[in-house]
Amino acid sequence: MYEGILPLWKEKGMTSHDCVFRLRKILGMKRIGHTGTLDPDVEGVLPICLGRATKAAEYVTDSGKTYEAVISIGRSTETEDASGATVEEDLSLKRFEASEIVDVLRSLTGEIIQIPPMYSAVKVNGKRLYEYARQGISVERPSRTVRIKEIELLSGEQVFEGEEVEFRIRIRCGKGTYIRTLSVQIGEKLGYPAHMASLVRTASGPFNAEDCLTLEEVKQKKECGDLEDALLPIESALSDFPSVPADSTLLPKILNGQVLPAHPLLTAQVRVVFMDGTRAVAVYRRHPEKEGLMKPEKMFGSAADKR
Repeated sequence: MYEGILPLWKEKGMTSHDCVFRLRKILGMKRIGHTGTLDPDVEGVLPICLGRATKAAEYVTDSGKTYEAVISIGRSTETEDASGATVEEDLSLKRFEASEIVDVLRSLTGEIIQIPPMYSAVKVNGKRLYEYARQGISVERPSRTVRIKEIELLSGEQVFEGEEVEFRIRIRCGKGTYIRTLSVQIGEKLGYPAHMASLVRTASGPFNAEDCLTLEEVKQKKECGDLEDALLPIESALSDFPSVPADSTLLPKILNGQVLPAHPLLTAQVRVVFMDGTRAVAVYRRHPEKEGLMKPEKMFGSAADKR
């Protein structure tokens, strides 16, 4: 039984669920979970949680992401990416100064409102939007507020011109951000229909592209007995939260999941991680109803429990 975080490089043409299915066969274990979906046409960092680490999956899912995208100005599609049928097209000659594009990118940083695309997994009335879209049914989609930390223009040209203009950007954003929709929003601000031509996720929380293995590399390391060395500890998924040692008096209470007086760090933080040596034993958070107290959110067990 493997345990830890496996930073996987998801290749194009596969869903996140496909990756989990393949890994269950390669590793011969069922307790495997991914940390947020990537569309089949998107490649990039997909941290996979193995064994006890599945308890920490939501923290990776909720952490920030970094993407590199190619934005195409001049044509919009029904899926908001290159795979969809054309909805609107404007092939007039376009000319943008780099500074104009940078200004638009800056205007879309911070908290912005997005409406999820019809071809997405968001549920409306218990049904995913892409199911409505495939049936040709249009439904009202709830808007959401997302946080864009930074958008950087990566293409080095000073002037972009042509009938269909493309440029590459890097986006650092919070959870729930649709880069496809952001691409359309960039086009709207430039005054033209647009879509996302390609997308790569280069980081998910603390996990980067250089950390990752492909499925084939995972298989090879498993066969050679080297896979354990490639796994990252559960604690790497908890790096956004402050960690504190649990002393011999406190540790038994934490392992029993008791509600306790709030740790001083919780005056400024939402969560703290209690450690037994180098091993995370529990994530505690401020009690939602009882002021001055804290309650366990996730329990990982003590160092003595490791098998």
